[in-house]
Amino acid sequence: MAEQPSTYQAPALDKGLDILELLADQPGELSQSEIADGVGRSVGQVFRVLATLERRGYIVRDAQSGLYSSSMKLFDLAHRNPPLRGLIAVASAPMRDLAESTRQSCNLSVLDAGRVRVIAQVESPADFGYRVRVGAEFAVEETATGRALTMGETVVRPDPLQAGITDVVVPVSDASGTIAALTVPYVATTFSAIPAEDVVAAATRAGAAISRLLQGEPR
Repeated sequence: MAEQPSTYQAPALDKGLDILELLADQPGELSQSEIADGVGRSVGQVFRVLATLERRGYIVRDAQSGLYSSSMKLFDLAHRNPPLRGLIAVASAPMRDLAESTRQSCNLSVLDAGRVRVIAQVESPADFGYRVRVGAEFAVEETATGRALTMGETVVRPDPLQAGITDVVVPVSDASGTIAALTVPYVATTFSAIPAEDVVAAATRAGAAISRLLQGEPR
């Protein structure tokens, strides 16, 4: 009887993945010894793995401090996925129009391994605004975006993580159902010339436009 794949072990691969996951969770850079401690290995055990990851471009080492941090290579690899590239390409023009008409930034998110992952973002054309970094991830239950992704509902509510921000979120669908969420982190200040209800209406139109394009209909 053939051995089940789950019993196979690749120690070097495990070490590499442990290091990548550790660095991805860190807000700053780590030394070689800190990485070794973080993954429960000795410095000697991680030395060659770090060198390989650096050579392949998955991590970056600062030339002066010698500290390591994650690169964007994993994110770039994820964006080579054709469905994801197609979604971003289709959403680009409606998102630019939305940002221009509302004078607010907007972003597009998908579910990724049970988390909300931001895959595209358009800056506000105004002098003042709020942006979310492409690649950022959030717990589904903490965000209005997570509710839109899981329930397929338009959501308007104060952001629980950022005071002064109202999340305006609309679902984006293809023929199979909701696949993404379009979010406007609405900033209600003296810089905001467009009232919230108009932003909701504009976001709803943009989400519908993206959905129509995904389903092969004219915008």
